[in-house]
Amino acid sequence: MDNVNNSQKIFGIKGKTIVLTGSAGKVGSRFAHILSNAGANVILVDKDDIKNKKLELEIIKKYKTKATAQNIDINDTKQVKKLFEIILKKYKKIDVLINNAHIVPRNHPDRDAPFEKFPVELWDETISNNMRGIFLCSKEIGKSMIKRKKGIIINISSIYGITGPDQKIYGTSRLNSPAYYSATKGAMVNLTKYLASYWGSKNIRVNTLTLGGIYDKKLHSGKEFVKNYSNKTMLGRMSNEKDYDGAILFLTSDASSYMTGSNLIIDGGWTSW
Repeated sequence: MDNVNNSQKIFGIKGKTIVLTGSAGKVGSRFAHILSNAGANVILVDKDDIKNKKLELEIIKKYKTKATAQNIDINDTKQVKKLFEIILKKYKKIDVLINNAHIVPRNHPDRDAPFEKFPVELWDETISNNMRGIFLCSKEIGKSMIKRKKGIIINISSIYGITGPDQKIYGTSRLNSPAYYSATKGAMVNLTKYLASYWGSKNIRVNTLTLGGIYDKKLHSGKEFVKNYSNKTMLGRMSNEKDYDGAILFLTSDASSYMTGSNLIIDGGWTSW
């Protein structure tokens, strides 16, 4: 029997170069901190230059890692190609890509339009923004991973990528997800399976991490929605950001070395009954 490795080695990601899109958002910034705390060098990719640069400075100061903020639009082919040229020049390798970026235009006047009247222009914009960047980043980074015959890609999806939203729990809260959200999050799950199959022989592992609803004090405070949502989970509550710390460390490390094409669902039991 092989010697049993210690947990630090199995889950170790120290020195890994990890590209994280949507880094300035609520989930992205949490991922950036937990990965940096474990010793990874995280490339922070986001269009919000102010928040992203602030996050970079926080991480460097707190964890002493080589974090780098990159203010680019991942839907722009030239910008994505340039990004990976910069990364490879500085870090020489890319170990992990986390496709976390997506848009939810909450303030758009037609965001809550009935499906029958939903604007085609808004549909095209959201579908493109939420899928084109994943395609471009995976395509460009895949080239580098093929050469090394090693790599990990993680697509961040949602329970609404595998189930239909329960319209009854939302009322007039404006917190329900429009059809494009389910469509793109569902597409991510199947793209994961395709890429896992396509790149399996190259030792590139591709998995989905599916998240449940995350409580946001500012967004959800005083909402009947929180009670309604919590009642639909087996654990009786919405998640918080730290509930996903272990999952992201697992997927970016050798602890998940025999896992590819899979969907790791962390949702408090929402999808289990």
